[in-house]
Amino acid sequence: MTQLKIYDFMGIRKYAVVLSVLLLGLSVWSLSSQGLVLGLDFSGGTQIEVGYEQPADVSELREKLEDAGFENPVVVHFGSDTDVLIRLQGEPDEKIAEQIVQVLQSEGQSIDLRRVDFVGPQIGEELREDGGLGMLTALVVVMFYVAIRFQLKFSIGAVLALTHDVIITLGIFSLARLEFDLTVLAAVLAVVGYSLNDTIVVSDRIRENFRKIRKASPVEVINESLSQTLWRTINTSVTTMLVLLALFFIGGELIHNFAIALMIGVGIGTYSSIYVAATVMLALNVDREDLIEAVEGELVDDLP
Repeated sequence: MTQLKIYDFMGIRKYAVVLSVLLLGLSVWSLSSQGLVLGLDFSGGTQIEVGYEQPADVSELREKLEDAGFENPVVVHFGSDTDVLIRLQGEPDEKIAEQIVQVLQSEGQSIDLRRVDFVGPQIGEELREDGGLGMLTALVVVMFYVAIRFQLKFSIGAVLALTHDVIITLGIFSLARLEFDLTVLAAVLAVVGYSLNDTIVVSDRIRENFRKIRKASPVEVINESLSQTLWRTINTSVTTMLVLLALFFIGGELIHNFAIALMIGVGIGTYSSIYVAATVMLALNVDREDLIEAVEGELVDDLP
């Protein structure tokens, strides 16, 4: 039987801490100084769906609207090459739809105006507040679950890892000036679930090895646990990335930012599962005695 190779993950944890602090600092600076580019869902505006008889060139349509005086129009394909979705931020105006149709029909093309939606600033603000509250609630629930399922030190490590992932994902969106809308918020919440799943798997193996390996130090136990779950983590991340790459390149412009948010989150989440959560546990001096109370009367033979 091939012996498992143990990697010294915790040997470079200080460098990982420096990297995380730099990424978090840059993200917080960007979020506080320039914020996020909020999409129509959060800022309010008008959304118009039109249909063409022939495939439409969204770049050309975008230029036409900009030349006509519409500021920063978002023009993307919606479902097929003949369906176009146009988003304009600002105060909703019922006349905007007619003006846009007139601009796009300037060359005599037949256009079918299919749908006009208005999102007021008040609704956008409510969505923003509800989205933030939903994310905060998810983190609090995770902390309670991990504290009950494992131990408080595991819980703190898991929540700090999730917070680390969310802040860096939002920071990259802020730095790159990518639009943040409800689909991206859904992706960020999905990142919380993905990262939590990875962290739970690693934490479960750490807890198991603390009970089984009596003479090893906490660093050795964590290194062995991470080595045992390494290939599972890599396989999960790679297969997930393949799906997300397919969504990014084939799924259409409408879900580009959704796929980007998930790809960033999966990459950061994999890193945090290995380094952030485990490093926090070591900083809190986790050891075998922390887990004895949880198994007392259940695994008596394992007690010293």
